[in-house]
Amino acid sequence: MNAITIVDARGLSCPQPALLTRQAIDQLKQGRLEVLVDSGTSRDNVARTAEKAGWRVTAEDTPEGGFRLNLEK
Repeated sequence: MNAITIVDARGLSCPQPALLTRQAIDQLKQGRLEVLVDSGTSRDNVARTAEKAGWRVTAEDTPEGGFRLNLEK
């Protein structure tokens, strides 16, 4: 079973969520990563950062009003 690395960037303003995602991507290299954010801007910036690094991204709304981005490579 593959572990999922979780980055909780809720409450952080840009560019912090994208920077934390980039650090996690650089450490992980491949696998599965879940990023939690609470704004549409952070969602878009994290997705763009991950896609530029070659990761597949899917985003979904969370019941709390934020977003969960699932990254896979």
